[in-house]
Amino acid sequence: MLDKICYIFLLFIIYSFIGYILEITNCSIRDKKLVLNRGFFLGPYLPIYGISCLLMGSFIIRYKDDFFTVLVMSAFVCTTVEYITSYVLEKIFKARWWDYSDHRFNLEGRVCLFNAFLFGIGGLAFTYIINPIVVFLISKLSITLLRIISITLMVMFFTDVIITIRTLYQVKVSTIKFKSRDVTAELTKLIREELTKKRDIKTNFFVRHMLNAFPWINISDYNNPLSKLKRYSIKSKKKK
Repeated sequence: MLDKICYIFLLFIIYSFIGYILEITNCSIRDKKLVLNRGFFLGPYLPIYGISCLLMGSFIIRYKDDFFTVLVMSAFVCTTVEYITSYVLEKIFKARWWDYSDHRFNLEGRVCLFNAFLFGIGGLAFTYIINPIVVFLISKLSITLLRIISITLMVMFFTDVIITIRTLYQVKVSTIKFKSRDVTAELTKLIREELTKKRDIKTNFFVRHMLNAFPWINISDYNNPLSKLKRYSIKSKKKK
């Protein structure tokens, strides 16, 4: 049982890392500069890709003899995961982490047809090229080495998750102080203090990391602290 968990987790991390590489490559090409900060986790991985690949490996790989079925099912699986992730994040944090509203044939701005097509192409690459190579390489690891690598990465990943959730929770909870009154001036002062005070420098680093990772973030709640931080960061840049 432990070996199976380690095997699945290692696949998850590898595919999450590959997804991270694809994202920073795409963003770097689009922005015409090197972009290294993607996702709100500190580590170089995007779990949405890891989850999508595990689902494709579980359900789609059995249809690998049918090229068209793999294409369609990959597009469907990945688009569904993207939609659910967008919906859940917005409900929890009152923030739209990505928005495809300016793309044709989009669904609530959460997913779009063009991305679904890219997911389908990616699913083909995953099924016929990437997954066979990754599985082959992992099969060459001894059980002991598999456990050591997986458990080490597992500890690092879940530590990252705990720190990130704690940071997001702290930011979200701070909204309670300002829900019932308009305190724009006080908020500006508070945010400046939060970004500069030394005793909370670790939390501030994580907050800035998330803002940098999602520069286009669409905050649905104006009083959400991430929205306040974004407005303050934009105002600071204009002053400079």
